[in-house]
Amino acid sequence: MKFGFSVPTWGSFDERALGDLASEAEAAGWDGFFLWDHILWDPQGEGLADTTVGLATVALATERVRFGALVTPLPRRRPWKFARETMSLDRMSAGRLVVGVGLGADFEFEPLDEPTPARLRAELLEEGLEVVTRFWSGEPFTYAGRHFRVDDVGMMPATVQQPRPPVWVGFWWPNRAPARRAAQWDGIVPLNGSELGEPLSPEAVHDCLEYVRRHRTNESPLDVVVSPHGGDPKPYEDAGATWWIGSVSPEETIATARERIAMGPPR
Repeated sequence: MKFGFSVPTWGSFDERALGDLASEAEAAGWDGFFLWDHILWDPQGEGLADTTVGLATVALATERVRFGALVTPLPRRRPWKFARETMSLDRMSAGRLVVGVGLGADFEFEPLDEPTPARLRAELLEEGLEVVTRFWSGEPFTYAGRHFRVDDVGMMPATVQQPRPPVWVGFWWPNRAPARRAAQWDGIVPLNGSELGEPLSPEAVHDCLEYVRRHRTNESPLDVVVSPHGGDPKPYEDAGATWWIGSVSPEETIATARERIAMGPPR
C-alpha cells in the first residue's frame, strides 16, 4: 500500500503554501500529495487558490511524490484546455502526475449556469476523457461526439507517461453506473454515498472493488484509493486498497496539516 496526503485550496492553503506542504510531505516519506479542486466551495470564507496553479507549485517543489487533484470535475472543463494543462504538469514533473476526475457537485454548477443533470455530466465526463487521453498521445486525431468535436488536431509534446498518465475516477458508492464507468480506467476513488462525510468501511471498499472487477474489461493493475480519516490502514489494505490518503477536514488549519504531514505515513 502507498500513502498520500490531501489538502484543500482555501484560506492559508494558498499556491505558495501548497508547494511548501508538498515538499514537507516528500521529506516525511509520503508517496503522494493531492489537492482538492473547487471553484466556489470556500467554507472558511477566505478565498480559494487555483488548483492547476497549485499543482504547478507542487510539481516544482518535489522530485519523487505522485501528485494530482482528487478530483477535478471534468464536465466543467474544456477537454483541450485540460489536456494542455495536464500535459504540461506531467512534463514539468518528469512523469509523476495522477489525473483524478469526477462528475462534480450541483452546488458548484448551478450558480454558474453549467450543466447540472447527472446524466449530462456523465456524458461530458466520458467524452471529455476520450478527447483528453487522445490528445495526450501527441498524435493528430478526429473525434465527433455528442458534446465535443475535434477535426484532425494533435498536441505536442506527448505526455511523459505513456500510453497515458494514470486516470483515477471518483464516484459515490453504492451507485452502480459511476462504478461501471470508473472500472474502465486506472484507479477508483469510491466515496460514501450512503452517509455523506463518513468514510467507507473496509467491508464497503471490498464490495465496491468486487463489483468494479466484474465490470472491468482489461487485466491491467487497478489502484483503489481510500480516505478513511485516520485509523489503521491494514483492514483497508486487506480489502484491496492500494492507496491510503490522509487529510484535514474543512475546519482545520494549515498548522494541523503540517503536524500530520510531519508524522509521516502510518506504515
